[in-house]
Amino acid sequence: MIIFGNRSYTPEEIKAGKKSRLAPEFDAAFEFCRQWLNGTPFFDLQTSGSTGIPKTVQVTRKQMHASVHATGRFFGIKKRSRMLCCLDTEKIAGKMMLVRALEWQGDLVVNLPKQNPLENLLDYHFDFAAMVPVQAEACYDDENSRNALNQIKVLIIGGAPVSPELREKLKRVKGKVYQTYGMTETVSHIALADIKSDGPLVYQALPLVKLKVDKENKLCIQSPMSGEGWLLTNDVVEMISNRSFVWKGRADFAINSGGIKMHPESILEKLSPLLQEVFPGRNSFLTGIADPKLGQALTLVIENDEDIERGNHVLKEAKRLLPRYHDPKSILFIPRFSFTSTGKIDQLRTLASWERG
Repeated sequence: MIIFGNRSYTPEEIKAGKKSRLAPEFDAAFEFCRQWLNGTPFFDLQTSGSTGIPKTVQVTRKQMHASVHATGRFFGIKKRSRMLCCLDTEKIAGKMMLVRALEWQGDLVVNLPKQNPLENLLDYHFDFAAMVPVQAEACYDDENSRNALNQIKVLIIGGAPVSPELREKLKRVKGKVYQTYGMTETVSHIALADIKSDGPLVYQALPLVKLKVDKENKLCIQSPMSGEGWLLTNDVVEMISNRSFVWKGRADFAINSGGIKMHPESILEKLSPLLQEVFPGRNSFLTGIADPKLGQALTLVIENDEDIERGNHVLKEAKRLLPRYHDPKSILFIPRFSFTSTGKIDQLRTLASWERG
């Protein structure tokens, strides 16, 4: 059964297109479910656009089917599980929650995306749910919804990396919590990392997924979810085994400063405790700004009004905390960041807004 808002539909009703009293905002999700149940072989999906111009990707029913059943095997999902979809059903993550419910013959509550998706579902006990980091943090930070969060048996989090601070919070919840690795082209995730583990997050490949790296340590994937052949990603990883890896950062975000190549995501993780102490609750990222001597100067971007005194303190402490030449040379304050619909910081739009003044 699929529950759109407060109206329930059986698979038979959806297949037949019987959507009486369905709120208009759920039309697209209902139609996707109808197409799936009627055997539509291809679907057009749009990428998030967080690292470039959004594009349309066509995936097959076979790919989506493989993804659903690999995830089911990984977690041992049973039929009639109760599930929550609080993601944008126009994007791959939301669509895959719809398919999981239909294929696992589960009961799915479909809500429109909001920052705290559990605030009106405090009495529900979910077996499986998917969120983006900002949603998981909002649920944890609210005492009432934290109790509901503790009732979720399996929670997967994707769309953006989980911050070290959020990871520490999620280690305290009762159920299983996993960070996903994947993209639209791989039809949702192909690997999962246990957020409650110690040390760096180690991603374990789903069943039937093969992994390798190219000469630049960019991850290559071969799987039923990603289609035929090997898919070369822009993600630099450290292989732990032939089925597991640690994510280091995106190759297209790599910064070459004075001949030293750095991955800003890994550096930011080391800086995170300092930033949360000095600029609590503020978003941030590292980027390379053109520099006549270094080529690119490592620059820390913070979502905050200009604060030179606290900024200078961060730069001084970063120099002490980080390896030589890996500390940011300056701080750029931008009052408001741009975000994608999946909760990722849209670095390109954020910097473009700053450049326009």
